Amino acid sequence: MTVGSLTVANRIVMSPMTREFSPDGVPRADVAQYYARRAAGGVGLIITEGTYIDHPSAGDSDRVPRFHGEEALAGWAHVAAEVHRAGAKIIPQLWHVGMVRAPGAPPFPEAAPMGPSGIGLDGSRSGQAMTQDDVDAVVAAYADAAGTAEGLGFDGIELHAGHGYLIDQFLWEYTNRRSDRYGGDLASRARFAAEIVAACRKAVARDFPILFRFSQWKADHYDARLAETPEELEAILTPLVEAGVDVFHASTRRYWRPEFDGSDLNLAGWAKKLTGKPAITVGSVGLSEDVIATLEDGKQARVAGIEKLLDRLEGDEFDLVSVGRALLADPEWAEKILTGRMDAVVPHTAEQLDVLH
Repeated sequence: MTVGSLTVANRIVMSPMTREFSPDGVPRADVAQYYARRAAGGVGLIITEGTYIDHPSAGDSDRVPRFHGEEALAGWAHVAAEVHRAGAKIIPQLWHVGMVRAPGAPPFPEAAPMGPSGIGLDGSRSGQAMTQDDVDAVVAAYADAAGTAEGLGFDGIELHAGHGYLIDQFLWEYTNRRSDRYGGDLASRARFAAEIVAACRKAVARDFPILFRFSQWKADHYDARLAETPEELEAILTPLVEAGVDVFHASTRRYWRPEFDGSDLNLAGWAKKLTGKPAITVGSVGLSEDVIATLEDGKQARVAGIEKLLDRLEGDEFDLVSVGRALLADPEWAEKILTGRMDAVVPHTAEQLDVLH
């Protein structure tokens, strides 16, 4: 499959998964080998864990990699080179956590949490509402990161706009109470995201792919919804297409769940239908339990078949399939699936999150 300058050998994508194995924000040799093992194991495209853009309030951990600073960028250049050497393509996921950041958290304790209205996901006013200068600074930081990614040899970028982080906080009515051009109706709430996309598009080559990851659900708010109908979803996604999004990565917990009444299409299927752009599906691929069950309830996630997933892929509902925990458990998951060796797949356990394998 080809999108712009990116051609992938198969439809398997490694999902972005925060691992916190980058002390002082620097991805080191073990991180490079972690990604390279999945590349060598048959993954077509790797989307890195979220990496903080160059803005003081972007992060909330000094073990999550940053996408700025000489040492961190040298580490990312090595990651990209190792993945390419192993035969896959790779893009960084660019991230700003917004109001999820706790006051005083690293890597920059003096930086205040900020979001569209200074409102956290729990409804508390624990940070500051972004001024126009703040908005402009964040947009510029995303654009700088996009240009840096292209310069380092990455194959595209992904903007993390889901799960209740900064871009999503603008999209979600619950956390966006603004009365200016960035708040109000759906198109206005999408303006911040569209400005980021447009700035990134301007900073890179015309054929350098921009992926956009979005979700209905938020961390600890699993029933939250940006859109109740296809028409509402279209109002959000259309300005993003016009700004330059090439691929939509629709984050769900279970890929087989229909998104709206009256149709079997999942969220990725609707994104593709409404925009005409390629879409990536994700959500418990190859596993019997979703991520929340395995993290909070400690349930064992058994290896599950992908026959129904293949039916939907072959039916052109979506274009690429993002795989998370199954690839954490087994770096060779892709190769085993592609060669029909599902009986050899290693099952996922929560303990695997404690090591960088």
